[in-house]
Amino acid sequence: MRPEPVVHVFLVSFPGQGHVNPLLRLGKRLASKGLLVTLSTPACFGNQMAEANNIVTDHPIPVGDGFLRFEFFHDGWDDDDPRRASHVEYMDQLEFMGKQEITAMINKYAEQNRPVSCLINNPFIDWASDVAESLGIPSAMLWVQSCACFAAYYHYNHGLVPFPSESDPEIDVRLPAMPVLKHDEVPSFLHPSTPYSSLRTAILGQFKKLDKPFCVLMDSFEELEPEIVEYMSKFCLIKTVGPLFKYPQVSNDTVRCDILKADECIEWLDSKPALSVMYISFGTVVYLKQEQVDEIARALLATGISFLWVITSPFKASGLQLHTLPQGFLEKVGDNGKIVQWCPQEKVLTHPSVSCFVSHCGWNSTMEALSCGVPIVAFPQWGDQVTGAVYLVDVFKTGVRMCRGAAENRIIPKEEVVKCFLEATTGPKASYLKSNALKWKAAAEAAIADGGSSDRNIQAFIDEVKTRCTSRVTNNTDIGASAMNFVDK
Repeated sequence: MRPEPVVHVFLVSFPGQGHVNPLLRLGKRLASKGLLVTLSTPACFGNQMAEANNIVTDHPIPVGDGFLRFEFFHDGWDDDDPRRASHVEYMDQLEFMGKQEITAMINKYAEQNRPVSCLINNPFIDWASDVAESLGIPSAMLWVQSCACFAAYYHYNHGLVPFPSESDPEIDVRLPAMPVLKHDEVPSFLHPSTPYSSLRTAILGQFKKLDKPFCVLMDSFEELEPEIVEYMSKFCLIKTVGPLFKYPQVSNDTVRCDILKADECIEWLDSKPALSVMYISFGTVVYLKQEQVDEIARALLATGISFLWVITSPFKASGLQLHTLPQGFLEKVGDNGKIVQWCPQEKVLTHPSVSCFVSHCGWNSTMEALSCGVPIVAFPQWGDQVTGAVYLVDVFKTGVRMCRGAAENRIIPKEEVVKCFLEATTGPKASYLKSNALKWKAAAEAAIADGGSSDRNIQAFIDEVKTRCTSRVTNNTDIGASAMNFVDK
């Protein structure tokens, strides 16, 4: 009897850590189930990722019962091309080159007797589903925000409910199975005042092609957003498969997508008492005004709370200045605080010394905090962050709100920052937030456990891909030999 073919899933991602990270985590999970997974993203990001994590491209890495490999494609521009600063220009270039490069890669795999069984993309590169359709390959999309945000974009795209407009910019948005969102609580790209209208166009592109993927995978879990997942499942096949980073059987620190080497901070955390350290990080894209950094620093001095603060250098192409700290700040803090340029966030959030997380409320960070049982001080800026903050504070009840987003257009003064820091770390409110956070941690662990909701959805997705797969492996080698032979060709 001819052996069952090895299913080859091809992942293609927009070049950004917040985009590659969840797709990589999905790839590791699929590989652990016995699949061969290839992850591709533009070389401008991929090469940095490979260098920072010692990844050898085109070499399969064993993960569970399967293999994960990387192969990056060129977007046609030099890494220092000034046009990269224009999101509109780059998105057009990425689609133009990406369609050609991804098509060529998939055709190459077919010639090497390792045809692609399914293509999975994330938002911002909806053209990937066009490529899959043109090649007759099933496709799926990994949604990397909450299902609540998915519902907001879906209803906006189809004009199903009123959203803020030029004539009525402060209208409340009423979506089924969701709390009422104020005008500054909908994903900000949908607001008429957004300075990032090009991002709205980019993300809505996938919703205009939602009939092409046979499935929408979500880095969420059913127990976290039950009502809205059930409601939106009426419009498309949704499978919640998160929290993707939490799967213990596929955790592999050697396969990461960080583009910066992490600074040493775990040993410092080891020296601190339990629940004594505030972790502060605003991700890789959010850039605060210098005045806001100053207010946060002064609040830390005023409270005396021990802290680990990630202050990342802005991207060179942005032209933004590296943040500075108030004169004498580090001397006054001493060993009570630590400043790093980057850190292994998953390890930090699971460390017993960490009490809470001051966050921009990006969905990756939100899922990590909830899954680790860590309360959040919500400091959203734009995009899905403002909606995520609503859920953290009002629905999940694990957060304290420090601001309403960049549209608020104000510097949060030291006194307000101090109030939020103390509320999240001391007294009955802090205990209440921690208790709720631990409940979500338990729910997340149950979802990914064998037979849990997300585990069942992952397996159902794999089974569907196998059913749709029409190509067959013609040799009689096992998966290990097949994967290695694939690389050697």
